[in-house]
Amino acid sequence: MKTRQVDIAIIGAGTAGLNASREAHRAGKSWVIIDPGPYGTTCARVGCMPSKLLIAAAERAHTIAGAAEFGIQVNDWKVDGPAVLKRVRSERDRFAGFVKETVESFDPENLIRARARFSGPNTLIVDAKDDTIEVKAKAIVIATGSSPWTPPQLEGVADDVLTSDEIFEMEDLPASMAVFGTGIIGVEIGQAFAQLGVAIEFFNPFEDIGRFSDPKVVAETHRSFDEQLTMHLKSDVSAVEKVDGGFRIEWTDRDGEAHTRTFEAILNATGRRANVSDLDLEKTGIPLNEHGLPISSPRTLQCGDAPIFIAGDVSGHRPLLHEASDEGRIAGANALRFPDVQAYIRKTTLEIAFTSPQMAIVGNRWADLDHDEVVSGEVSFANQGRSRVMGVNEGLVRLYATKQDCRLVGAEMFGPRMEHMAHLLAWAIQQNTTVPELIAMPVYHPVFEEGLRTGLRDLAKSLRIAGHCQPQDRGEGPGV
Repeated sequence: MKTRQVDIAIIGAGTAGLNASREAHRAGKSWVIIDPGPYGTTCARVGCMPSKLLIAAAERAHTIAGAAEFGIQVNDWKVDGPAVLKRVRSERDRFAGFVKETVESFDPENLIRARARFSGPNTLIVDAKDDTIEVKAKAIVIATGSSPWTPPQLEGVADDVLTSDEIFEMEDLPASMAVFGTGIIGVEIGQAFAQLGVAIEFFNPFEDIGRFSDPKVVAETHRSFDEQLTMHLKSDVSAVEKVDGGFRIEWTDRDGEAHTRTFEAILNATGRRANVSDLDLEKTGIPLNEHGLPISSPRTLQCGDAPIFIAGDVSGHRPLLHEASDEGRIAGANALRFPDVQAYIRKTTLEIAFTSPQMAIVGNRWADLDHDEVVSGEVSFANQGRSRVMGVNEGLVRLYATKQDCRLVGAEMFGPRMEHMAHLLAWAIQQNTTVPELIAMPVYHPVFEEGLRTGLRDLAKSLRIAGHCQPQDRGEGPGV
């Protein structure tokens, strides 16, 4: 057995692991990444990028299908499924290729293409191709990412069911597909396939769509998606069987009525789980939760008081690419300065789903607020000017601010172009901007952001009623 000594050992070459390695490289410390591959990050290979490429094609198809509303007749058009998926894979491979090139350009001393497991808090055993290597490190960063989870209903057909890791490898679009899960991944991909002509039906034993918690936004989301998509919420799937032509699913709906239907394909989008099962974490002495996952501080990313840090999807804190990037830097920096770790102020929470209408959550969700300390404002996009012009006039935005100092602290957003307005609000919250200051900002006409100003004005009205501050509204523009 060979032995190597480094300052930092990093398990995983995804977004978090690569950013941790950059911290070590900048500091001039010795480091090694241990990962068997494939390289390219979850986002680039099977997540954000291929799903957005699929959505881009779906949006084009959806625009053509709705052209008649604007007096434009488009005849004899069709979706070329193989061509759609070929472009998805081609562009996906281009994005993933940049990351792959970065990893493969590493000095051989900085990359071990193998799996690692702990034998102690400072020691890893690596079963490399030609030998077993013992890696001793002053600190270790766990950045192993996550993998799709299989619910009990799909365990019997798990080998034949698609997940987001395989869905983009299809050569053609199926005629029909059952989507298990109505979270972000499920609704994004499922709706895109529906817009491309696939007969889609969703299954979820719960009521949730996405991560909204505000009852008003939840209601509007259900109203919109119920009109567009077939969703079996609060359904009980009793059997899933592989048959000629696909999969037969038996379920009972919320009213107790039994149904049976056959689908050509199934997408399992019920969530992902941290990749920790092969790490032998019990040998580290770090605290683990009831599921055997490391317990870590969200601000230091340290596991207990050990020289072990965790970053990215595996941490369970914020499973998003930009957060994985930040966590990689935090974990890497604290691994370097261990035991004198530093608690970092995290960026404002920002979640976006590229559905139609889009879903976004900024800062605090409604469910996480102290409702004795905050007030809310809202705006419907049903009659918002630019939204009606574009034929996308639906949705609801709810905004939350503190009574005491008028500061915006959160929003739940459902409507057109929310990906852009969510960023404006995230920046405002991070800068501790008050509602009066936001209302004083310039807004052009006619734009979607006028709807946001209407919501802020409604929020300002609630603040005036609360009596703790008096926002100044100059009232320029129609504000719709």
